[in-house]
This record gives sequence, C-alpha cells and structure tokens, in this order.
Amino acid sequence: MAPKILIIRFSSIGDIVLTTPVIRIAKQQVEGAEVHLVTKKVFYPVVEANSYLDKVHVLNDDLNTVIKALKEERFTHLIDLHNNLRSRKIKKALKLPTKSFTKLNIEKWLAVNFKQIHKLPNIHIVDRYLETLSEFNVKNDQKGLDYFIPEKDRVDLKKLPQTHQNGYLAWVIGGSYTTKMLPSDKVVEVLRRIEKPVVLLGGPEDAENGKLIAGKLGSNVFDACGKFNINQSASLVKQASKVLSNDTGLMHVAAAFNKPTLSFWGNTIPEFGMYPYMPQHPERSTIMQVADLRCRPCSKLGYKKCPKKHFYCMKLIDADKVVEWVSAKL
Repeated sequence: MAPKILIIRFSSIGDIVLTTPVIRIAKQQVEGAEVHLVTKKVFYPVVEANSYLDKVHVLNDDLNTVIKALKEERFTHLIDLHNNLRSRKIKKALKLPTKSFTKLNIEKWLAVNFKQIHKLPNIHIVDRYLETLSEFNVKNDQKGLDYFIPEKDRVDLKKLPQTHQNGYLAWVIGGSYTTKMLPSDKVVEVLRRIEKPVVLLGGPEDAENGKLIAGKLGSNVFDACGKFNINQSASLVKQASKVLSNDTGLMHVAAAFNKPTLSFWGNTIPEFGMYPYMPQHPERSTIMQVADLRCRPCSKLGYKKCPKKHFYCMKLIDADKVVEWVSAKL
C-alpha cells in the first residue's frame, strides 16, 4: 500500500514556508506517496499553488469537522510539525503511526532566562522538521525552501510607479511583534541615504507605519504595505534585487527565492534555528544584530514593547553597515 501522508502545520506564514522541504521530499523520495497538509484557512494562500501537495485541508474554527474529513481520507502516516493541543487532538482521533516535531521549549527557556544559548542545537529547524521523515530513509536534497505563486497573483511591475519598474529593493517593515521590528525612525535614517528605488512591504497592520515612513521620504520609496495580498507580496519579493527584512514570514519567502537578504534580529536570535535557509547559497544571507547584549534573547516570540524599555537590540543596529550592504554589488 502506497503511503498516504498527512502533514500538520496550522500557522504561520514563515513556519509554513519552512515546512516545504518536508512536503517536497516526502512527495519526491517516498515512492508512490500521496501528501496532504492541514493548515488554517487564513494561511491557505501560502500553499494553494504548491505542486507537491495532493490536497490541502483547511481548518476553520470547527476542529471536529476537520477531524471527520481527515478520518475519511484513511491516511497511513501522520507528520506533526506543529505539536500543540489541536494537533494532538487530531493525532488522538486518527490513531496513526506518528512522528512529531520537538519544539525545544526547555532549551529555548534556558536561552531566554539564563542566556544559555550553547544549549541550543546547532541545526536549522528545516533539518529538525526533516527528522520526522526518518523512517522513510529520505535525504535532504539541499534544494531549500519552496514558494509557488499562483498566476493570478503574479504582479506586473508596470503596476508600480515608473521609478520602480526597472528594479528595486524590497524592505519588509512588518513583524509579528514590535520587538522583532526595526523602528521606523531607523528605517527612515537608512532610506534617506539610499538613492535606489525601494518598495516597503507588510500587511494591513503595517499600513500606518508604511505611510509614516514613506511620507518622510521622496518618490524613490513606494509604500506597498496592505496594498497586496501575501502571494502578491511574495511576487514583489521575487522580483526585487535585494531584500531587507525583520525576522518575519516574508524573510523566509525571500529565502525560498534565494534572494540576497539582510535580516534584522531584535529580541530573537538566529540560534533558535529559524534564520534564512538557503543551503545552495548561504552567502546570500546576511545577519544584522547587536551582539553581546546581556538581555538578548528576551523572548522566543516577542513583545509589544521592550521589557527593558531601551530597545537597544534594534535601536543600536548600525545604519552605516546597512547602507554598505545595500550599496555592495551582487
């Protein structure tokens, strides 16, 4: 009987993009495998065009309805890459051979509370995800992340201002928490020294900040925050010459396209294992962080405001080095 594999990852954008090597390798290296994914409805667009998936199951608020539908599929294997209460309910209901992703909560707690960063394994989360396929004797194909943009969401650059139609930098200004976002005044400080066209990217929640930043600058900065959906934003990332980004979902989308990426790290640290994953082009990823701050990391997720009230981890980012990276030839 050919394996029929269910992969669970409910959220969010970056985490789902980081599961794509598991999806691809299961489909390509497990003979005859049928691969399904269950994810939240709001994140369905991230995987809707993924050609390695045979089917995507969408979770709304009613978990029982989803479980009923999953039972009807008669899966042979279950891969849990979320490992929370909801995913455990699915595992209990389906009663299948299961491999679950280990979250390293203890190691991260030690890193946050006692700064014992050395306790964290020196392994990217993608490789930890792939361990869940160990029984199939698969190998990491080193092809990195995938992101498939539906044709309907591919942005024609003629829709951008004429100043941006022949190339631009993409700057992802958003983030899930304030302490993971470079302050707007720091962004403005850098952009005032850059003459290249720049597109600001973020969701509807970043629209106000994008308008604030663009309003202080000239026509070389186009504010796209909240004006494009996730796949359209991914299309703009794909067509950018370089990408600057906070530790957020579009950073991983940029990695999927192997874009030269400068990532800013505030309360989180790359040692958590979720830095840009580009195994074929690791030189294209540049990490920007303030080293040797005693208060970092202060959280494995983030806060609405700096618990120390100084926000040095972002405010002390060296603007000169950012400008230097932007100016460097590809």
